[in-house]
Amino acid sequence: MARVFLVDDHEVVRVGVRELLNSDDDLEVVGEAGSVAEALARVPGSGADVAVLDVRLPDGNGIELCRELRSRLPELKCLMLTSFTDDEALFDAIMAGASGFVLKRIVGHDLQNAVRTVAAGGSLLDARSTAALLDRIRRERDQGDPTRSLTEQERTVFDHIGEGLTNKQIAEKMFLAEKTVKNYVSHLLAKLGLERRTQAAVLATKLRKPAPSNEE
Repeated sequence: MARVFLVDDHEVVRVGVRELLNSDDDLEVVGEAGSVAEALARVPGSGADVAVLDVRLPDGNGIELCRELRSRLPELKCLMLTSFTDDEALFDAIMAGASGFVLKRIVGHDLQNAVRTVAAGGSLLDARSTAALLDRIRRERDQGDPTRSLTEQERTVFDHIGEGLTNKQIAEKMFLAEKTVKNYVSHLLAKLGLERRTQAAVLATKLRKPAPSNEE
């Protein structure tokens, strides 16, 4: 038996979902809430295995609610239910710990299966959603380290530029022709969207600088 808690500010939606889930012998709705505050007060004591959360709520949103509930109840599975198709919301929901993201136009049988899948520890992301999520993670990762697009040799040249070495010194250190080093410099500047070698030197120095310590 999978115990389910419903969070939606529309009573009609809650009634419909409750009747649908309770019509199955292996699903039971154990509680309901119409706001973030009500959910935070009621879910912890409900014994729910799965929380079905509306993304948009009157006093907040289901994504932040999901994050808070998951921090308090790590075993609780969250399934986001929304009327809107939004890749941004999808990404934020998964990052908040949601196991799935489904639209309210989902047919009844599919919603029942979605709750079962999430309750059993499964993930409910279709191929398009997964691709969008991975692309978003990849783009944010690349923004965090702009040098990821560089080849190993280009990265080495970049690091040497940050050390203040000339092309000739870099060539000697890497056992390359100076012309080859010049080509590497041209390529890495283009990849990093920079115009001058001095800009590369500043960026290399910035990336190499250790993060400030919190210790006194």
